[in-house]
Amino acid sequence: MLKWKYRFLLGLFLLGGVLTADARADRNGSAEKSGPKYALRYQFRGGQMFRWDVTHQTSTRTSIAETTKNVDATSKSVKLWRVLNVNDDGSATFEHSVESIDMRQKLSGHKEVRYNSLTDDEVPVGFKDVARAVGVPLSVVTLDSSGKIIKREIKQSAPSVKHAARVTIPLPEKPVPIGHTWSFPHEVNVPLRSGGIKRVKTLQSFELLSVKTGVATIRVATQILSPIRDPAILSQLVQLKSRGEVKFDVDAGCIIGQQMDIDEHVVGWHTDASSLRYTSRFTEKLLPAKTKIAQRPTTPRR
Repeated sequence: MLKWKYRFLLGLFLLGGVLTADARADRNGSAEKSGPKYALRYQFRGGQMFRWDVTHQTSTRTSIAETTKNVDATSKSVKLWRVLNVNDDGSATFEHSVESIDMRQKLSGHKEVRYNSLTDDEVPVGFKDVARAVGVPLSVVTLDSSGKIIKREIKQSAPSVKHAARVTIPLPEKPVPIGHTWSFPHEVNVPLRSGGIKRVKTLQSFELLSVKTGVATIRVATQILSPIRDPAILSQLVQLKSRGEVKFDVDAGCIIGQQMDIDEHVVGWHTDASSLRYTSRFTEKLLPAKTKIAQRPTTPRR
């Protein structure tokens, strides 16, 4: 259980988000609605840098027979996109990295484990992969103005990370009115206890709720389409079933904030007398362009 939790935290740290744009699109959207239409497009300039404060809090409660364990974890990081170049069609290539990370994890019956990349010289065993990934390029991505991934080069290998397609939210290709909906199907490979793989179909849906003072509010929800009755498989899908809202600056062409929540309960995931309760809150906030970012001291701390 502890190893699984470390892998999950590492995945979210490296990806810096909970949404996917690297899926085949369903562009039909909703029925045409009246009112003004808004062009939702990502906009980039060469040399531009985007930084986000990212906070992810999770709580996992597992019960098997009369034994219950809790794992509470929090990670705070600064995610960086450094725009390398922009093409005439609006697509851009950027370098994704994480400048700093502060992680805490508490397993019931054990002392809390902490790691702060800005202050700590000693790295706990469970956070060593995280420490190696701080301050180095993780990937170089070419993204079109609707959020579709054109090309991606992985710089930092992280074989334990799941759902590695996640980069940002996809946007409609044409201007849309308030109330417009669009969706993207995506397939996830779930490992089975027998050693095989089950492909599970999911659907991420979006709705433009409002546009106020140039900021669009987009509702996001992910649902599992494949009929799944096996609790062992359901327990591996709880991380996907998020709901929340994204704030998108229409004029600047970038996400300025988001909050995603998960609250799932699975019974019988390990034995008939077992249960799993998973809750999560993921928030992200764009930092002002001139924000001074804390740096690790050049000399080791004593």
